[in-house]
Amino acid sequence: MAAKEPKYGKEEFARLGEQIYERDIYPVLQPDSKGKIVAIDIITGAWEIDASEIAACQRLEERQKEAQVWIKRVGYNYVRKFGAGRTKQIA
Repeated sequence: MAAKEPKYGKEEFARLGEQIYERDIYPVLQPDSKGKIVAIDIITGAWEIDASEIAACQRLEERQKEAQVWIKRVGYNYVRKFGAGRTKQIA
């Protein structure tokens, strides 16, 4: 499958994804959604939620073949965290 060409620059892509999440998705999420992944098509506003990033994205792309997918982890400012929270000790 050929890669999809992004329709927006990185900043606009992120702005649209966050806007749809805050306006349309967050208000209807259940309390047990924290930590789950929301895959959002920034063109149509369609979305899927799952504990698995891959599963959420696959279901969304089955419904929206040309989806421009933004992902968000419910309750967090990041999808993935690197470094396991380690900090470097300074002598």
